[in-house]
Amino acid sequence: MTRTKYKLLGRGILYDAIGMVTMGIPVIGPFLDLIWAPIAAREMQKMYSGEKGKIASILVFIEEILPVSDIIPTFTLMWLYTFVWNRKQQPVPQTIEVEVNE
Repeated sequence: MTRTKYKLLGRGILYDAIGMVTMGIPVIGPFLDLIWAPIAAREMQKMYSGEKGKIASILVFIEEILPVSDIIPTFTLMWLYTFVWNRKQQPVPQTIEVEVNE
């Protein structure tokens, strides 16, 4: 699990870097975003399954297609959401006291 977790982080940082590089290329950078946006969305959905993967893929598509928003590290933020911020708390055992009237 841990190895897979950090492999996802590495891929996410790589994909974020690719998205940011297109912003730095004058004239053709915005056109590269048109190519990169659907690729990034597909990769996001492959990396994170289920409903949260679908939502994240839509968000990364929008982020990559809009001008100047390439500085947002969407893949890294998704990794943080999945593995750091959205940790499910372990349930705390509770004792239920029953009062018996005699």
